[in-house]
This record gives sequence, structure tokens and C-alpha cells, in this order.
Amino acid sequence: MNIAALNSFIVEAKANTYVGGGIPSPACRTGSHDIGYQRGGWRYLDSYFGGTDFAGQEVVWLNGEPIWAMNYFGRIVEHALIDGERAGTVIKAALSKMYAEYRRFLGGMEFEHAFGFYADQSTGDCSHFSGREVIVVNERRAYELDYRGGLIHR
Repeated sequence: MNIAALNSFIVEAKANTYVGGGIPSPACRTGSHDIGYQRGGWRYLDSYFGGTDFAGQEVVWLNGEPIWAMNYFGRIVEHALIDGERAGTVIKAALSKMYAEYRRFLGGMEFEHAFGFYADQSTGDCSHFSGREVIVVNERRAYELDYRGGLIHR
């Protein structure tokens, strides 16, 4: 598996789906919110449940075979400090910058926004990783998301 090509496709797919305002796909599971992206033999799907507290999974297929996945769970910790719409605005702005300027989806990222301070820390690389993103408002953690994933082997 060419990890650099996989990483590049994941960044491209993420930039063209949730962060880029991509068009939702029909739900693949009852109650899920799905958004996908495809280029050539590569296919990506982000499928999640919930709103301000949510769980989801992203999967990449190459030539019809699942090769990579990531699971995540996020939630608003303090509703008095931030709501789902503002958290989404901060996340989209921070991730847009990471994808466009750094061409990566993992690694340390800090981003100051009018609605809060975004920080993302992870360990590992595209083949196996875990991490957490947070939004801090008034020096208090208002939002958090934990994620982990990597290559899928048969």
C-alpha cells in the first residue's frame, strides 16, 4: 500500500465532503448522515449518527476493497459555551486550513477562531493512529472528539 497516495486521497476526500460542503449521499444505514467522494478507483464514505453528540466512521476503498477506516465520537461538553453550529464553523475553518496548507489530516494543529480555540493532537501515521480534537472557549474545554483508525488487512 502506498501510504503517501492514501494520505493524499484522504485529505482530498475530506476537503471535498464535510469540510468542503459536499452533497450528502443517501443514508447507507437507518438514521445515518452520509457523505462520500470518489476519484478513479478510490472511494471514501463518512457515515455518522447524531448531532451535537455524534459517532461515525470513515472508510476508504481502493478498487472495491476496503483498505482504511477511522472511527470517531464527538460531543459538546459545555452547551453554555458553544453550540453545534459554532463548533462546526470552527472545525471546518481549522480543517480547511490543515488540508489546504499542510496537505495532511493528522498531526498537531492549533487554530484561533472568533468562536473558540481549536487544537488537534494525534499519534501515529495514516497506517495506525489515534487522536483528539478540542475546542476551548474562555479557557474551558467546550467540545471534544476522539478518533482512531488505520489500514485494514484481510
